[in-house]
Amino acid sequence: MRKIISILLIALLYSCSPTKNAASKPLYEVLLVNNDGGANIKFYEIFTESKEIKMLLGDETLRKKISPNDINTSNFVILNTGPTLENKNKVTIENVIETPTQIEIYIKDDQKNIEAVQTNDETLYPYTVIKINSKKPIVIK
Repeated sequence: MRKIISILLIALLYSCSPTKNAASKPLYEVLLVNNDGGANIKFYEIFTESKEIKMLLGDETLRKKISPNDINTSNFVILNTGPTLENKNKVTIENVIETPTQIEIYIKDDQKNIEAVQTNDETLYPYTVIKINSKKPIVIK
């Protein structure tokens, strides 16, 4: 009788144990930081619709880093810093905060830009691509 009760007790404890949580994704991932190849104006663009995100799949490097599931579950941000003579992309993401209604991205931009009319062969066009693992609206600050 004791064996039956102990077996039932063990079965009950085992069935009531907490389930393992799947590893949660980080709120954001920096997919690409390039020192050249961006546009000749400074802008930040948020890609939320599937048609926009599918355009990113045309890039050979990004295609390897974006899964088909990301199109429905993530947003993407392109930080284009415009023309510069510096050899390094100096845009950094200081913080990304998820509020109940939106995602706030805090960016520090120390890039020294030049006017488009001053460009020459040494001019670089840095840009960064970020994946936000949420479909909430994004605010860049």
